[in-house]
Amino acid sequence: MLNHIKAEIDAVRDRDPAARSAIEVILLYPGFHAIMLHRPAHWLYKQKMFFPARFLSQFGRFLTGIEIHPGAKIGRGVLIDHGSGVVIGETAIVGDNCTLYQGVTLGGTGKDKGKRHPTLGKNVTVGSGAKILGPFKIGDDAKIASNAVVLKPVPPGATSVGVPARVVRINGEKVSKPLDHIHIPDPVANELSELSREVRELRLRVATLENDDAQ
Repeated sequence: MLNHIKAEIDAVRDRDPAARSAIEVILLYPGFHAIMLHRPAHWLYKQKMFFPARFLSQFGRFLTGIEIHPGAKIGRGVLIDHGSGVVIGETAIVGDNCTLYQGVTLGGTGKDKGKRHPTLGKNVTVGSGAKILGPFKIGDDAKIASNAVVLKPVPPGATSVGVPARVVRINGEKVSKPLDHIHIPDPVANELSELSREVRELRLRVATLENDDAQ
């Protein structure tokens, strides 16, 4: 247990430059409190003591604003930074040394049975407001951008952005061109151009028929 506590404290101090001491982390960091409360709640859940497990998790939610279902599996050295509004579902798995920022959801889509929530590999970073929905895996060392909505697996070392999210980098190498907001195609203009082309063709046909009749 002491090793687990030390790993959580070290995770905060290593990755949050605002953390000045272990005492500050223990007393003032809601992400640390949420994970420490989740450990006994998860143990109770595994013993099929579902009501006290859920009671403890809801107490943690009341205290920190972070909701971790007692069935979720949380690795060592996980940092929930700021943490307000974080939701982690029952069958979610969060690997060692992951970082989750405020407003993150590890949720389901309502269409799956059994395993319904995502699995995060090791060293995954999930930006604020991101939603990862479904029973798929986010590979080790992946990065999910703020406010992204991820609906399919992300390979190891990838960076995923957008709604719905798409992979734009793998291990620092670009895999797709960024969206050009200036030269984006205009579907209305394209349709008008197509109609104009058809009108010109019809006029040419009419002119040809009129010449034939005149002869």
